Amino acid sequence: MDTNKSNQKSNKQYNPILRYLKGPWIMAFILMIITGYVATIDRVAGIIIGCATILYILVWLVLYLYFKPRVMHSMVRFASNYAQVQKHLLEELELPYGLIDSTGRILWFNKALNELTGNQNLRFKNISVVFENISEEQYIFEGESNVKEITYEGRNYKVEFNKIGIEEALMTSQALDVQNNEEYLLAVYLFDVTDIRQLEKENYETRMVAGLIYIDNYEEALQSVEEVRQSLLVALIDRKINKYFSAMDAIVRKLEKDKYFVAIKQKYVSQLQSNKFSILDEVKNVNIGNEMALTISIGLGICGHDYAKACEYASVAIDLALGRGGDQAAIKDGEKIYFYGGKSKSVEKNTRVKARVKAHALRELLATKDKVIVMGHAIGDIDSFGAAIGIYRAAKTISKRTYIVINEITASLKPVIDLFEQSGDYEEDLFIKNDKAKELLDDNTAVIVVDTSRPSRVECQELLNRTKALVVLDHHRQSSDVIENASLSYIEPYASSACEMVSEILQYIHDGIRIKPREADALYGGIMLDTNNFSNKTGVRTFEAAAFLKKNGADVTRVKKMFRDDLAEYKAKAETVSRTEVFDEKFAMSYCEAGGLESPTVVAAQAANELLNIKGIKASFVFTEYEGKIFISARSMDELNVQLIMEKFGGGGHMNMAGAQLENIILDEAMYMVKETVRKMIAEKEL
Repeated sequence: MDTNKSNQKSNKQYNPILRYLKGPWIMAFILMIITGYVATIDRVAGIIIGCATILYILVWLVLYLYFKPRVMHSMVRFASNYAQVQKHLLEELELPYGLIDSTGRILWFNKALNELTGNQNLRFKNISVVFENISEEQYIFEGESNVKEITYEGRNYKVEFNKIGIEEALMTSQALDVQNNEEYLLAVYLFDVTDIRQLEKENYETRMVAGLIYIDNYEEALQSVEEVRQSLLVALIDRKINKYFSAMDAIVRKLEKDKYFVAIKQKYVSQLQSNKFSILDEVKNVNIGNEMALTISIGLGICGHDYAKACEYASVAIDLALGRGGDQAAIKDGEKIYFYGGKSKSVEKNTRVKARVKAHALRELLATKDKVIVMGHAIGDIDSFGAAIGIYRAAKTISKRTYIVINEITASLKPVIDLFEQSGDYEEDLFIKNDKAKELLDDNTAVIVVDTSRPSRVECQELLNRTKALVVLDHHRQSSDVIENASLSYIEPYASSACEMVSEILQYIHDGIRIKPREADALYGGIMLDTNNFSNKTGVRTFEAAAFLKKNGADVTRVKKMFRDDLAEYKAKAETVSRTEVFDEKFAMSYCEAGGLESPTVVAAQAANELLNIKGIKASFVFTEYEGKIFISARSMDELNVQLIMEKFGGGGHMNMAGAQLENIILDEAMYMVKETVRKMIAEKEL
C-alpha cells in the first residue's frame, strides 16, 4: 500500500480544519476591499482603516505561525489515539468480526471470532475450512453485500459479508498481509440468531389451525344398524375423534350430530401429515354390527394469526374433501392445498333432496336471464354433450334462448350431433364456437358448465371471467384447480355421470317436463359411457335416472348404435390390448397408436376398460400420443383409486376412471413415470 495514498486520505480529513484556519485571511482580504472603498470617499478614514487592517494581519500572522505546529501536532495525536481506540473497540467487540480477502483467506479477526472458533489460530485459514457451511459462492458475489445463515456448534448464525476498501481495512489493522492485486476486502460479521429463530419457531408452532370434521354417511350408516346400537355407534365415533385429537392438545367441539370443530396448534399438522390422518382408517374400522362403515372428511385451514381467515380456509377445505367423495382430509394453507386419504369408494346418497333444491335454484337463476350458454370440457364426449342437451331442454322449458359451445366435434360425437342438426327441430345456431359465444355474452346471459369443474378444461375459459351468472354441474372429484365465484355449484362425486345429475334436475325444474327421444338418447348415452354399460359406479339413483330417460323415449338399441366402432377403431383397440404389458402382477399398461384414428383418446379409454377384464388386474393405464400431448386413460376396479395416481400428473377423475395429459415428454418416459409413481404410492401406503 503506498504511503502517498494514506497521506492523501489524511489530508482530506484535515481539509475542514485548514479551511477554518484560512478564515482570517479571507476576512483580511475583505477588510482591504473595504479600506480601498472608504479611501475613495475619505482619504483620512481610509488611512485609519488601512492601518487597522495591517495591524490585524500582522497579529493574525504571528498567531498563525506560532500556533500552527501545535494545532497540527494535537490533531495528529488525536487521530492516532482515535485509530487506537477504534482498533481496540473492534478487537473487544462482542460481535464476531473479521476480514478476509477475495479467496476466503482470513486476514484479521477480533477476540469474539477467535473465542467462537475455540481460540484456534485463524490467521490465513480459509473461512470455508473454519465454517463448513460457508461455500465459495457466499464470499464471491456481485454487489456490495451478501447474507448467509449457517449452523455452527449447535447454534444458528447469520453471516454477513460486506465489501470494504483497502484503505479502510488498513485503518483497522496495519498488520494485514494484503496482496498487491487486491481491489477490496470482505468484512465478515456473525450474528447469533439462535434465540430469534427459536422464538420464531415457537410462534409458528403455536399458531391456531382451524378444522372441521364431517361424518360423510351419518344417516345411511345408522340405518344399517339396530336402533338400540345406534347411540353406541355414535358414542364410539365421538370417542375416536376426541381421543385422536386430544393427544395433540386440541380442542374438539361437536357442532351438530355429524359435524365437529377442531382447533389445534400448527406444530401438530406435520404429525397429522406424517401419519396420513390415520383417524380416517380408525373410524372406518368401527364396527358393532353396522353393515355400512362410517367415513369422515376433515378440512384444516392454516392462515397464521388471522383466525377468521383460518376458519374460512377450513370451510373451503372441507368442501373440497366432500367434493372429492369424502373419506379424506384436505389442508388449505394459503394458496396451497394438500389431500390425504380418499382410498375408498364414495358413498351414494339415496335422498334426492339436494337435487331438488339445486333444480329450483337453477330455475330461479335462469328466470332472471335472457340467454343461456352451456359448455362442457374441451374434446367433449357424449357425457358432456348429453348433459348440455339436458340443460338446453331445461332452459327451453322456461323459454330461454340457449346455445351450446362446441369447438371440436370428435368422431364419437359427430353421429349424435348430426342427428340434432338434421332433425330440423332445433335452431341452426344451437352449436356455436368460442368467438360466437363471446359475442353473445352480456349481463343478461347465464353460463352453465357441465361435466367439469376445472377452469383449464372448459371449452371457453374467457366466459368464466366475464359472466355475472355462472353455474357449475359436475360429477368428478374436485382438485385444487376449481372454478371460483360460481353463483350455483352442484358437484356430486358419487354420481355416475353428469347426465345422471342433469336427468334428476330435469325431473324437478318443471312439472310434467317432456324431453324429446333424441335428447333422452344423448343423456342415456352419457350414463352408459361413464358407467361402462352400467357396470361401474352405478347406484340406485343411476338406474332411476335411466328409467326416467327410458320413459321419455330413450332407446337402448339406438344408443348402442351410436357407440359402435368403425373397423379401424376396432382394430386399433385390439392392437392396443395385444401389446399390453403387466407389471407388478396386477397392473396392465399399453399404448394406442393414434395414426388413422379420428378419436384415439376414445379408443384408448375403451381399451383401458377392456384390460380390466383380465383376471388379477386391479388397474389399467393406456397411453395415447395425440396433438403433441400424451393422454393417459386410467381405469380400476374398486380396489384401487386411480384418481389419486392421475392427480400426481395434474389430472383427475373418479376412483375407478381417471385421466391426465402430459406435455413435453415422450411416450416411454411417460410410461416409466407412471410405473414408478404407482410403486412409490403403494410403498408409502397412499393407495
